[in-house]
Amino acid sequence: MKTIFKIFTLILLSISFSCQNQNNKEEAAPDEADQQVIENMDNYDKPNRVEPLHWWVGFKNDTLQLLVQEDNIKDAEVDMDYPGVELLKVYKADSPNYLFLDLKIDESTQPGEFVVKLNTENKAYAFKYELKERTQKAEDYIGFNSSDVIYLITPDRFANANPENDIIEGMLEDKIDRTDDYARHGGDIEGIINHLDYIENMGFTAIWSCPVLENNMPQASYHGYAITDYYQIDPRYGSNQDYKSLVAKASEKGIKVVMDQVANHCGLEHWWMKDLPFKDWVNYQAHYEANKDNWDYNVVKTSNHRRTSNQDKYASEADKKGMTDGWFVSSMPDLNQRNPFMAKYLIQNSIWWIEEFKLGGIRQDTYPYPDKEFMSDWAGAIMKEYPNFNIVGEEWSYNPLLIAYWQDGMDNKDGYKSNLRSTMDFAMQQNIVDALNEEEAWDKGLVKMYEGLANDFIYPRPKDILVFPDNHDMSRIHTQLKGDIPKTKMALGYILAMPRTVQLYYGTEILMADFEKPGDHGLIRSDFPGGWAGDAVNAFTGEGLTEDQKDIQDFVRSLVNYRKTSKAIHKGKTTHFAPKDGIYVLFRSLEDETVVVIINKTDKKILETRRFKEMGLEGKSLQQVDTKQQLTWSETIEIQPNGLTFLTTKL
Repeated sequence: MKTIFKIFTLILLSISFSCQNQNNKEEAAPDEADQQVIENMDNYDKPNRVEPLHWWVGFKNDTLQLLVQEDNIKDAEVDMDYPGVELLKVYKADSPNYLFLDLKIDESTQPGEFVVKLNTENKAYAFKYELKERTQKAEDYIGFNSSDVIYLITPDRFANANPENDIIEGMLEDKIDRTDDYARHGGDIEGIINHLDYIENMGFTAIWSCPVLENNMPQASYHGYAITDYYQIDPRYGSNQDYKSLVAKASEKGIKVVMDQVANHCGLEHWWMKDLPFKDWVNYQAHYEANKDNWDYNVVKTSNHRRTSNQDKYASEADKKGMTDGWFVSSMPDLNQRNPFMAKYLIQNSIWWIEEFKLGGIRQDTYPYPDKEFMSDWAGAIMKEYPNFNIVGEEWSYNPLLIAYWQDGMDNKDGYKSNLRSTMDFAMQQNIVDALNEEEAWDKGLVKMYEGLANDFIYPRPKDILVFPDNHDMSRIHTQLKGDIPKTKMALGYILAMPRTVQLYYGTEILMADFEKPGDHGLIRSDFPGGWAGDAVNAFTGEGLTEDQKDIQDFVRSLVNYRKTSKAIHKGKTTHFAPKDGIYVLFRSLEDETVVVIINKTDKKILETRRFKEMGLEGKSLQQVDTKQQLTWSETIEIQPNGLTFLTTKL
């Protein structure tokens, strides 16, 4: 019976695909026989999954690897024919349910669709695959830079514009509860789109949203960092098309969209965890397979989080492995980027999102945790295709040496080349908080900011480092500064004037805080008031805000919008003077524009200017950016007591 079925299958295939073997290699769309197959694809079984979903012609890297997943296709014969596309090799996985196909795409290949046939002993499969035309030049993918202020959003907590997608049937977490800090609250992509005017009005020039890819996890899925499908937007946020609309509509307003990606780990409920392609697809896979029926914190091999093992010349192999291979948490399997198929999958996935959605940058989560050689290859592959793009990597370290190690252009003693343009300045963030909270002394207080900025000599390009007052993983800056509004303004003003790229977290502009449970992630990521129908307070319109909240919102709006056009801040020379008597002064200057930032932790209202003579401001008119008050620079000037004075010569 099996033999008869096989003969019958071969006859059908012979009839259906007889014209495929005419070997027509002209530079054109598929021939008539191919087109007939394309039009009748519904007559054939399709594999369960093919990734990437489609691709493009015209990349510098001319090879593409397709992941094909379907029951018992390991021994399938693969056949395809399309002008300019060559099937280089078919790889079998350890699981019988995967094939990996390497295709070479010639530079002369034309956009179009072609058919890939998979003939097994018992069944025949076929799928269409599309190569698209690139609609934007590679050099026109402009990444974020030091002229940008990035608005970081946790999308579940920002605005709920479409309550109909709050609960999706079949997903593991199927409730909305705004009283639970760790449940889903319903924010979505449409909510961000609907408030682009607010974001633009505040002066922000880029949006970084926490991950929006599918997180089909049973609990706390709102945060987005446990991805369960690398090619689909979580339907509770919207669709892939909704995300494309966000990028397009933001671009119309001059706002870039930075995508938060995760190469280190996925979610435990990722579809491939039910049937892993290779025996080394994730780290500690054998341990996982042996314990997965009773998987919890007691059996997981978690990372030791010793990130210095990436640079430490004395680090043991055990510590290196414990850092790189250990799972971040028990619900996030650690991906093994040393597996070449996993490495290719992650690189192609990042390029797919950039090309398909016209991204303005990538923020890569937990940057030091994956295999560091892979991360160099990953960043290098992206920057090779998009030379003006930008990527920022998360290195949560308070040591500038570790932060600098990951920046492209750093002359590392071990020869490591990162290909990463930007990394995150946790060191400076902590220095700012310490400087403003501590009592003044020779080695405490404002000297922490002064000496922290002095560490810039270690960075190849300080202006490409990303600085921030707070983010989604740490207490709000207003909480860190103990509810002191003037100090919050000092921190924000200083950050917005530094030679850096700047990121502000949503709600920082209205003094959102986490005093009740400092550091609690669910509370840090509270709902933005006004994002839900019926909210008593609406921060988008100002309705219901306190006077203090309105004041700092206006303050942030003034400074961010000024910064948007300030060449002195974007590209100017930085000069600062050592703190003296509780006052620290920073200058940014370029041509006829000078920005002066005065941080005053005393009750003094007058500042003597003699020691700033080299800045050449004598007799010049300056204006306070937020209040618009004007003054003439003379031997003494009036300054804000116990507060920030932010001046510019650009009136």
